[in-house]
Amino acid sequence: MQWMPCRPPAPVVEFAGACGTDAPTYSLDRPGMSAFVLEDGVVYHTYSTYGRGVDALWSMYQWLDRAPKGRNETGVWWRRHDEYGKH
Repeated sequence: MQWMPCRPPAPVVEFAGACGTDAPTYSLDRPGMSAFVLEDGVVYHTYSTYGRGVDALWSMYQWLDRAPKGRNETGVWWRRHDEYGKH
């Protein structure tokens, strides 16, 4: 299922280009995790998360988030609190 609006946000276009694809195709391939339970012979879908929601499962990110420079990421989605300005 595609979530992309008619005009993709600039960050998505930028990241898609960096991966050598277009924004709609890029938006289809995201990390995710789903949980299921089997009860009385029936499988129930109990939870799903995608994108940044799976960070808690990748334990290294938890350590990086506590480091002096965090994940040390740059780009359109990452600004430190002292760089916000008046937008």
